[in-house]
Amino acid sequence: MPPITETTILTNYLLIPAQLPAIISLQEFTSLFPKPMQHSTHIRTLYRDLQSQRNTLLDTISEEISSQARQGKALRRHVLKAGREAQAQAQEQDDEIDIERMLGTLPPSQNKNHTLQSILPPLQDAISELESQLQLLRSEEASLLASVQKTVGDLSDLRYGRLANPKLPEQVLEGLQGLQETCKDKNRS
Repeated sequence: MPPITETTILTNYLLIPAQLPAIISLQEFTSLFPKPMQHSTHIRTLYRDLQSQRNTLLDTISEEISSQARQGKALRRHVLKAGREAQAQAQEQDDEIDIERMLGTLPPSQNKNHTLQSILPPLQDAISELESQLQLLRSEEASLLASVQKTVGDLSDLRYGRLANPKLPEQVLEGLQGLQETCKDKNRS
């Protein structure tokens, strides 16, 4: 089984079930209109237009997924490179300190042996600093988790065809009626 990547998850969740025929078929779409209008060719044209708009949106989302995947790979490479550079720099500094210790040329502050009483206050300060940073990270994690859960909920509505605007069918019907009236007025003139 191939590894599951961010790209496959996003593609499977956002793109595959989001095509218009997967959400509503032409017959179901037609049945949303009043009986006298269900045989109108405008409904099929409207459905094809919605399908075209939906496909354009899905293409845009697909491009964004690819772009984000590329940015993620570049970011991972950058982080790995920075980690290797930091490790190499730390190794160089350790080597320099070892050489200076052997030569006895370290400044007094770095060559000082600590006692239990002299090391405890800096360690306690470090512990309190780490605890405050940990608390800040926990609160940031909670806000990010809430944001992700909200996004997943919104995407779930999109996947199952729940529209954010429940009055959309009525608005579409009103628009079609207006279009028909306009066409009739033009034919009369």
